[in-house]
Amino acid sequence: MHKKLFIPGPVEVRPDVLEQLSRPMIGHRSKDASALQRRISDNLRKVFFTESEILLSTTSGSGLMEGAIRSCTAKKAAVFSVGAFGKRWYEMAISNNVPADLFEVELGQAITPEMVDKELATGQYDLVAVTHNETSTGVMNPIKEIGEVVKKYPEIVFIVDTVSSAAGTKIEVDNWGIDVCITSSQKALGLPPGLAVCTFSNKAKERAEKVKNRGFYLDLLSLYNFIQKKDYQYPSTPSIPHMHALDYQLDYILNKEGLENRFARHIELAEVVRAWGRKYFELLPEDKYLSNTVTTIKNTRNIDVAALNKELGERGFQISNGYGSLKGKTFRIAHMADCQMEDIQELLSNINDILGLE
Repeated sequence: MHKKLFIPGPVEVRPDVLEQLSRPMIGHRSKDASALQRRISDNLRKVFFTESEILLSTTSGSGLMEGAIRSCTAKKAAVFSVGAFGKRWYEMAISNNVPADLFEVELGQAITPEMVDKELATGQYDLVAVTHNETSTGVMNPIKEIGEVVKKYPEIVFIVDTVSSAAGTKIEVDNWGIDVCITSSQKALGLPPGLAVCTFSNKAKERAEKVKNRGFYLDLLSLYNFIQKKDYQYPSTPSIPHMHALDYQLDYILNKEGLENRFARHIELAEVVRAWGRKYFELLPEDKYLSNTVTTIKNTRNIDVAALNKELGERGFQISNGYGSLKGKTFRIAHMADCQMEDIQELLSNINDILGLE
């Protein structure tokens, strides 16, 4: 039996989107491939509110995260983490011999602009890495306000992981001063896993030109240069099926649902889950830092989260236990991609029934 997914990725994918994955192959060096990637890039610019170039990668979001911190750090990276996925930036830097410092906060808290300003004022750094939406804690960092701080330091390249938020909440890349904004297919975009995308500003390009050892497959400058040279083609063989699906889904998001409507729907879903979480439990983050795509709930009733999920599975649903040290202490309900209000109401009704909540 299929379990309807309410986890922070992979997400439920509409049948019509899945059908796009079985379209006939096209040559990745053909004019059709160029047209496909150009169309995807033009539409992603609308989603990200940017004039920057768009890079594709047949990886998960982690691939472009690693590529970004390696390609765009010339001196030292400042990594600000609010949980497991924020810390991944730092682990990637260290693994690639990129000098980096890690700045963490207590789980459930957010990075503040003041924290970032304090560290950048030391003059040690030329890159800042932040997670916008941390799925382990349900915290959405104030990236707009952090971006205003980063703008005070013209030498700083600002890279942001929006893997679990892009296309689910409004992210104004250019207005917020983001140089590399990364997401992947299996979250709010509503596709299967396997494709990552990012914006790549001229500032990021100029920085990468000064970095000697950028790697090979995940060298963002190489991806950028190939697009310019080969008219929107990918340097190695890309996942053409994912590109067909993304092309189709972007048309749906922009022209059928509408981008602002999509953002509004995510907030409406989030507010229903938050209200339920407050009524029966407690929410982990502060209200002003709550994610619009996943809600992390404190297990104040000491329920057996694994047992709840097992029973939900038998009814055709799946939520997420807490992540890492929060396992059992929290649980997470995602409300992203093409999830609808009736889906959330059906899930919460079943949880209430299993737990005997009124």
